[in-house]
Amino acid sequence: MNVHTAPSAAKATPALPSAKPEAIGLSALRLERMRDAFQREIDKGTTPGVVSMVARRGQIGWFEAQGKQDPVGSTAMARDSIFRIFSMTKPLVSLGIMMLVEDGYSLLNDPLAEYIPEFASQKVGIERNGAMEFALPVRPITIQDLLRHTSGISYEITGTGMVQRMYAKAKAFRRDITNEEHAKLIAGMPLMCQPGAEWNYSRSTDILGRVIEVVSSKTLSAFLSERILNPLQMNETGFHTAQDNNSRIAQPFPADPWTGDKVMLFDPLEIPKMESGGGGLVSTAMDYARFCQMLLSGGALDGNRVIGRKTLAFMASNHLAANVKVESHLVPAGHGFGLGFAVRTDEGMAPFAGSVGQYFWSGMAGTFFWIDPKEDLFALFLSQGPGQREYFRTLVRSLVYAAVE
Repeated sequence: MNVHTAPSAAKATPALPSAKPEAIGLSALRLERMRDAFQREIDKGTTPGVVSMVARRGQIGWFEAQGKQDPVGSTAMARDSIFRIFSMTKPLVSLGIMMLVEDGYSLLNDPLAEYIPEFASQKVGIERNGAMEFALPVRPITIQDLLRHTSGISYEITGTGMVQRMYAKAKAFRRDITNEEHAKLIAGMPLMCQPGAEWNYSRSTDILGRVIEVVSSKTLSAFLSERILNPLQMNETGFHTAQDNNSRIAQPFPADPWTGDKVMLFDPLEIPKMESGGGGLVSTAMDYARFCQMLLSGGALDGNRVIGRKTLAFMASNHLAANVKVESHLVPAGHGFGLGFAVRTDEGMAPFAGSVGQYFWSGMAGTFFWIDPKEDLFALFLSQGPGQREYFRTLVRSLVYAAVE
């Protein structure tokens, strides 16, 4: 699904090479147990279906589709089912910003207001006794702040504070405004905290998408297509998919089986005005696998270098100083955050296995990936939830690392 060409007319996404699990240091028995564990969840009704992939040493050792693609129909989940990947959009946009840094068009310590002037007058909102007071920022938001979520910008979905309620009231989640209009909307609301003081998951990457547009003089979709999607032959990734792909779209339960809440996900067939850099892409397992393999290979795939090796290593390093306040399950114990990814900093502490230097991110509708350079491994898990995302992320980590020999 090229962003300029209908997916039906695009070339098929090339498959990565595959191998028997044992040939790349994976246990076939343990991978079968992983399939059994996912099937138990499907049978319990906690997810309609999943696609899982594990690759090591440049080859795919496991690639399975289980369950239903649509819980109200009979279509089986398929390896080429199309998923809303939500925040797994963020690593691609973060990579795009770092390409502009590599090209000399911007610096990480550039103030955001140099690109979007409306942010120059933004204030910090401070809640006191049920009222909001305003303070001047002690320093400007930088591009690096946006990449590592220390900007002070918020999300309406992360809490019930006064700033978050302002985001919800302003309908910051709308898809019928442009990236430019969205950036101005966010700039017109207060920050949650002083820039650099706290890690707050936020619409920062949506703002980075607008920065890319300003610097490149292209739409975000055109930039991503030219610089990332086309070079990696990610032919089925974009901000919408064609009508004739309707039968391939993975769908969630109408209500979350864990909470009973109604599930509302965007329509991938709709062409949005806002190309959300923080969560707007749809993709397939093989498309995203090519992105993962490029990361695991140090920034290049099939002879196409997308990002410099040292730049990528810099992105996948912890960028949170010890004095940065972090109170979120999204950055677990033993982890920090880099430029677009969470990063594991300690072998222990977290409630799941992994390696120091491993980096990852996920999407709110049940998608998840991680890169483990130490084990020369990446794993990909796609479902269309969004119930109990943390449960499934922890489960799949435990299952995959049990299979590493």
